[in-house]
Amino acid sequence: MSDQQAKLSEQKMKTYRVQGFTCTNCANIFENNVKKLQGVEDAKVNFGASKIYVHGSTTIEELEKAGAFENLKIRDEKEQKIERESFWKKKANIKVYISAILLVMSWLLGEQYGEGHILPTIGFAAAILIGGYSLFIKGFKNLSRFKFDMNTLMTIAILGAAVIGQWGEGAMVVILFAISEALERYSVDKARQSIESLMDIAPKEALIRRENKEMQVHVEDILVGDIMIVKPGQKLAMDGTVIQGISTLNQAAITGESVPVTKTVGDEVFAGTLNEEGLLEVKVTKKVEDTTISKIIHLVEEAQAERAPSQAFVDRFAQYYTPAIVVLALLIAVVPPLLFGADWSIWVYQGLAVLVVGCPCALVVSTPVAVVTAIGNAAKNGVLIKGGIHLEEAGALKAIAFDKTGTLTNGVPAVTDIITYSGNENELMTITAAIEKGSQHPLASAIMRKAEENSLDFNGVLVEDFQSITGKGVKAKVNNELYYVGSPNLFEEVHGSIERNQERQIIEMQTQGKTVMVLGTEQEILSLIAVADEIRETSKDVISKLNSIGIETVMLTGDNQRTAVEIGKQVGVSDIKADLLPEDKLNFIKELRGKHKSVGMVGDGVNDAPALAAATVGVAMGGVGTDTALETADIALMSDDLRQLPYTINLSRKALMIIKQNITFSLVIKLMALLLVIPGWLTLWIAIFSDMGATLLVTLNSLRLLNSKE
Repeated sequence: MSDQQAKLSEQKMKTYRVQGFTCTNCANIFENNVKKLQGVEDAKVNFGASKIYVHGSTTIEELEKAGAFENLKIRDEKEQKIERESFWKKKANIKVYISAILLVMSWLLGEQYGEGHILPTIGFAAAILIGGYSLFIKGFKNLSRFKFDMNTLMTIAILGAAVIGQWGEGAMVVILFAISEALERYSVDKARQSIESLMDIAPKEALIRRENKEMQVHVEDILVGDIMIVKPGQKLAMDGTVIQGISTLNQAAITGESVPVTKTVGDEVFAGTLNEEGLLEVKVTKKVEDTTISKIIHLVEEAQAERAPSQAFVDRFAQYYTPAIVVLALLIAVVPPLLFGADWSIWVYQGLAVLVVGCPCALVVSTPVAVVTAIGNAAKNGVLIKGGIHLEEAGALKAIAFDKTGTLTNGVPAVTDIITYSGNENELMTITAAIEKGSQHPLASAIMRKAEENSLDFNGVLVEDFQSITGKGVKAKVNNELYYVGSPNLFEEVHGSIERNQERQIIEMQTQGKTVMVLGTEQEILSLIAVADEIRETSKDVISKLNSIGIETVMLTGDNQRTAVEIGKQVGVSDIKADLLPEDKLNFIKELRGKHKSVGMVGDGVNDAPALAAATVGVAMGGVGTDTALETADIALMSDDLRQLPYTINLSRKALMIIKQNITFSLVIKLMALLLVIPGWLTLWIAIFSDMGATLLVTLNSLRLLNSKE
């Protein structure tokens, strides 16, 4: 969020949706017009999200008057979104049809009576007035303020063409410019649909039970604590916790993951997800504006408003470029006739053509459409990129550091090996789980989960005289037999020593980065249970992909060196740093930035917050339901899936490539057209086609980002 938007949010602010923006320049004009309205203290337009934030008091009617130059439609943010007019039925486009018909009729009359005849001249003049009416109003206002933009340049060029008798070409310029603007508006709307599709994800009403009565309630009126009833095939309208029922939920709309997730009592569920099977009763835990999908939409809209570095460069460049074009056109129009006695009409015509060629449309639109499209596409694929600057920086990363626990690994310990020396494996596992039920150690929960997976009834086992042995394990009686569960060190104390074969197996598993727990009696060791934080299935593949595209990968962990080295080898990272405290991670990121300018950090967004902040790009795992991840990171992987990381880097690199292509192409095509002035070949037709063609091509090139997938 910019400083101005932060300042606005602190005070009373109203948000409105806007329909009809064609370009960033029009958005800036509208913003300035609103600032001048009575009762308005400040205003800020978000072009990417088609919104305006107004601080102060005004009405929708007043706002629409301020946007009348572009026929903007305004709605309160909370109202239903504005119905889109058909491309062919838009008022601005209808004027183009009338002008085009008049142009064709006037051309036919010119063929019959001659170009200088009064009838075709009247027809061309009518086509210019009807098609260019709104353009001229903006152009004359700008001229009166000595403000030079594309409207000013076009107004001078068209009127100049009429003055030197080129009525037909003047009318053609008007129509082609209007067509260019209409297609540009269509393309920008297409880019915005990515964010609008997010807004449509969650329903606007839900079936709520209050005081044993069921009723349909609008999301704005749903309260925290209400019970929401969600039938199979329905989408959830609010975030909450399941209090009754079991079902699978498709979370693809929020996380980008295609595989449905099973939810049961106690599980957290999110607005916008689809209930596929069972009936669920959900206790609402957040207001509509605080739901995860609302936060995602808000953050994406803010991100689309943030200017990327390349956009800031283009905007600064255009400030000097446009006046320079006006000066160049003036020199071309007057120097040859004044100094060399050349024909005035020829060189004034060339000067007017230079004005049209120099129109900065393509240059100005080259970056924002690409940024808006890429960020919207990423959001639909479960990646939240919080600004154009982070989009660009992700593509320039040279090294990425990964937290181990919960990032490269699942973050939950699991039983990996069971070795039995005496008795039945299931019986021994049942006894171990029954004893560990009384322990608070994380490894105990791993053993109980394994027993549950194997359908072992450890809850029915009577455990007596349970006693914790601090730092070593536990002991308890089962069926009047005393059992010990704990570390190998505990059994060295109990037995005096461990058999060589058993010790070899323990060391072997420990070398693999596993923690070994032992079950035994005072007489013998019955079984070994190895527990480890398992590597994510996707980690190895993701690290391999990143290494293959030239990114150095580093694993950072607070775990011991032996475990870290084993896991680091398995996933294939370039470097491993173990035994790190949070401040050590922070210092290492700073050190890495000294070596590579652009460094990414991937973590869970909580204990890794300092390192995430210190990195060029901080990437948080599992943004869904995690406020810290959404707030601290520059990029959040919503589905907790590392595979979204290579997709994000590829999307960023593609966006950067497209932005560079757009800027280069728009400048090269203008330069080529300007060079036609030297032999005197530049015509208004060529000028408008080069400008219109460049604008359309850079916009369509940007829209290729809509098709970027994992």
